[in-house]
Amino acid sequence: MADVPKREVENVEFVFEVMGSAGEGIDAVDLGDALRALNLNPTLALIEKMGGTKKRNEKKIKMDEFLPIYSQVKKEKEQGCYEDFIECLKLYDKEENGTMMLAELQHALLALGESLDDEQVETLFADCMDPEDEEGFIPYSQFVQRLMSDPVVFD
Repeated sequence: MADVPKREVENVEFVFEVMGSAGEGIDAVDLGDALRALNLNPTLALIEKMGGTKKRNEKKIKMDEFLPIYSQVKKEKEQGCYEDFIECLKLYDKEENGTMMLAELQHALLALGESLDDEQVETLFADCMDPEDEEGFIPYSQFVQRLMSDPVVFD
């Protein structure tokens, strides 16, 4: 098995129990969700490079195939962390008080980088967002904390 500590192997086994089965493995379309459930943050391009698919039932990934993928993604440097996301959102914090316009966050999520669709943004806001104030501002650090501690799964 790849260079994965025993405790992490147990976590992977648990994810496989929840998302698939020990014998069959997980569907390759769920590769990104499985990695995110293990506290990794792979990009869509990396998921595709590692064997993820866009359609269900095209391919299954067994545990012995997943462990090297997990190990490699864990070493990947292109994963954002809390501090990276906060630094990015500070660009929108015009008053330097820890808030930004909700509309600007929505625009960034819909149009920049690996953009989300409207339904995904609505789900994300419903699960992780404090209500905006009367001027349309939201505290972005709490949003990022909730986003990173409670992964939102999109159907």
